[in-house]
Amino acid sequence: MTTKFRTAYMTLGVTLLLAGVSIGMNARAGAAGPRARQAGATASGQGNIAGRVNFSGKPPQLRPIVMTTDPVCASAQDGTVLPEDGRVNANGTLPNAFVYISKGSGNLSLQAPSSTVTMTQKGCSYVPHVLGIQVGQRLVVDSEDPTTHNVHVTPKAGRDWNVSQQPGSEPVGTKFANAEIMVPVHCNVHPWMRAYIGVVTNPYFAVTGTDGSFTIKGVPPGDYTLSIWTATFGTQEHQVTVRAGETATADFTFESK
Repeated sequence: MTTKFRTAYMTLGVTLLLAGVSIGMNARAGAAGPRARQAGATASGQGNIAGRVNFSGKPPQLRPIVMTTDPVCASAQDGTVLPEDGRVNANGTLPNAFVYISKGSGNLSLQAPSSTVTMTQKGCSYVPHVLGIQVGQRLVVDSEDPTTHNVHVTPKAGRDWNVSQQPGSEPVGTKFANAEIMVPVHCNVHPWMRAYIGVVTNPYFAVTGTDGSFTIKGVPPGDYTLSIWTATFGTQEHQVTVRAGETATADFTFESK
């Protein structure tokens, strides 16, 4: 073999080798590309539900709460205290409305989270007034008040839970074994202290605040019944369809009675 022919042969071999490496790298990149996009699609393959709870008509006239039976409670308040039930926000919406998915076609069977839900006795009131929790999730009740309280939880689908708390005592806790809308909470010492707990089997719920709005995030695509509870104005349902990567809108309107 001549030197000229040998050089040409080696050049051709190197070229073919580099081409093979390039093809292999492109093939691997092409295989990884769709998987990466699919993973991203899976992570974002959920939707949201957002809306507002409106009120139409004349708001109820609320009577101030009288706390003079306990000087500690009376001194903790600054001005007139009105009940939470029956309140209407300044923008014509409702606070303390519990909004939740009651049924649907999506996968709603999720294990209860290990995190706890806390209710605080503050200013001789339960904070928050309305809350949600999953079956099997732990509820913790603490107190910031320098007076004795009594936490009396009265579910229809379970046993009463009745615990007294002295000032400075440790928080107390419990769990719910059954779903229930809503579980009342009151204090046997201070009759004006009331709260409500929505016990549900999935994490898709929300409570409206001072602007009457709510958002339920990370909902699997599907058709759902969105239910809403209020302590004073009743309940409603709304059918909603959730699509991946989109936010479905569901507004409610309650009227004065």
